[in-house]
Amino acid sequence: MPRTRNPLEGRTAVVTGAARGLGAALARELSARGMKVALLGREERTLRQVRDELPGEGGCWEVDVTDDEGLAETGADIRARLGPPSVVVANAGVAEGGPFAESDPAVWRRVIEVNLVGSASTARTFLGDLMSTGGYFLQVASLASIGSAPMMSAYCASKAGVEAFAHSLRAEMAHRHVAVGIAYINWTDTDMIRGVDEHAVLRELRGHMPPPARKVYPAEHVAGRLVDAVERRRPSVYVPGWLRATQLVRGAMPAVVTALSRRELPRLTAAEPFEATGLLGAGGLADQAAARSRGTS
Repeated sequence: MPRTRNPLEGRTAVVTGAARGLGAALARELSARGMKVALLGREERTLRQVRDELPGEGGCWEVDVTDDEGLAETGADIRARLGPPSVVVANAGVAEGGPFAESDPAVWRRVIEVNLVGSASTARTFLGDLMSTGGYFLQVASLASIGSAPMMSAYCASKAGVEAFAHSLRAEMAHRHVAVGIAYINWTDTDMIRGVDEHAVLRELRGHMPPPARKVYPAEHVAGRLVDAVERRRPSVYVPGWLRATQLVRGAMPAVVTALSRRELPRLTAAEPFEATGLLGAGGLADQAAARSRGTS
C-alpha cells in the first residue's frame, strides 16, 4: 500500500505562546510531524528549553504578540532562517479572574490585548506568507467563546472576540486559498488552569459546571487533536468533541448561567470574599513582568 504523503513535511509553522503549556505541546507535535517550528513567546530561557526538545529543526524568538514592530522583525528573521510559514497557530493567551467592578484596568486590558489584539497582530504579520504558501491559520479559542462565565469577563470577552475575528478572516481569505480554523478547547492542563484552581471562588465556579465540563485534558492530547485539524485544514476543531453540541444551545446559555449565578454567587461570597486574581499562572506572571519591563525601558 503506498505511503500517504505527510502534508506538513518540510514546511514551516509558527506557534505563539510556545514557552509552556499547550503552545509547547503544539510545537513538539508539529515538529514530530516533520515541520520546522518557530516558537514565539515572552520567556527566552523557557523557549530555548522547548526548542531543544524538538525532534526536528526549530528556532525561538522572544517577542510580545502585541508589539507590531517586534513581530515584523521576528517574521523577517523566521523567513530568512526557516522559510515562509505555511501554518500559523495563534495560541498566546493570558487570563485573570475576579469581580469586574473591582478589577485592575491595566490587568483587564492586558488580557484583551494579548488574547485578541495579539492574535490579530500575529495574523497580520504572517498573512502574506500564508497567501504565498496557500497556508492555514489556526486561532485557539475556548468554550468561553461560546458561553461566558462570571468572574472571567476579560477572558470571555477576548475569546468571543477571537472567534468573531477568525470567522471574519476566514471569509476574507477564502478566495486567497488561505484556510482559517478555530480551536474550541475546554480545560487543558496548563499552569493557567492550575492558577484558576488556586483561587477558591474560581475553583468553586468550575466545580458547579456539569461533570463532563470539569474534566481537565492533558496538553499533549489537545495538541494532537489540534495538529490533526491543521493537517486537514479544518474550519473548526472541538476538544473534547462534545463541545460541538454547545453551538446548538449557545443562545440559551446566558440565561442559564445568569440563573445559576444569581443562586450560587451569594453563597460563595459569604463563604469567602471575591478577590481579583491578577494574571493567572506562571505564563501570566512572566507576561506581566515582561510587559512592565518593556514599559519602563
